[in-house]
Amino acid sequence: MSANAAWRDIQRAISSIPPSYSSLDRLTERHGSLTKWQEQPKDEGAPMQKLSDDERALFFKEFSNWTPAPDRDAATATFKLKDFNAAFGFMTRIALKADKMDHHPEWFNVYNRVEITLTTHDADGLSARDVEMARFIASITS
Repeated sequence: MSANAAWRDIQRAISSIPPSYSSLDRLTERHGSLTKWQEQPKDEGAPMQKLSDDERALFFKEFSNWTPAPDRDAATATFKLKDFNAAFGFMTRIALKADKMDHHPEWFNVYNRVEITLTTHDADGLSARDVEMARFIASITS
C-alpha cells in the first residue's frame, strides 16, 4: 500500500468517528438551558469540541458564579466553605467525579477557600465536559 493510500484510509477512518459530545447547539435549542443538558456517552479517541460563542455565553448565564478567565478560554469560580475539612471534602467529591469523567479541574486551596478553573485542554477551551463538571459542582454546593 502506498503512503498516499494509507493516508486516505486514515483520513476516512478519522472522519467516520462521531464526536464524543454532540454539539450543545441542538441540546440548547431543545431545552433552552445548559442545566438541562444531559451527559453524552464518551467516545474515546474522538476530538473534544470547544463550546461555540453562544454556548459559552449560555454557560456564564446559567452558572453565574463562574467568570471568564482573563487570559484564556476557561471559567473560574471561588468557593468559601466552613473550614479546611469542609473544603477538603468538597475537593474530594469533585476529585472522585473528575476521575470518573477523566476530566480534572485546576484548583488552588487555602484553608476554607477553593478556587477552581475549568477548561478542556484537548479542545483548547471550554467544552461539554466543563458544562458537566460545573453542573456537578453546582449540585454539591446548593
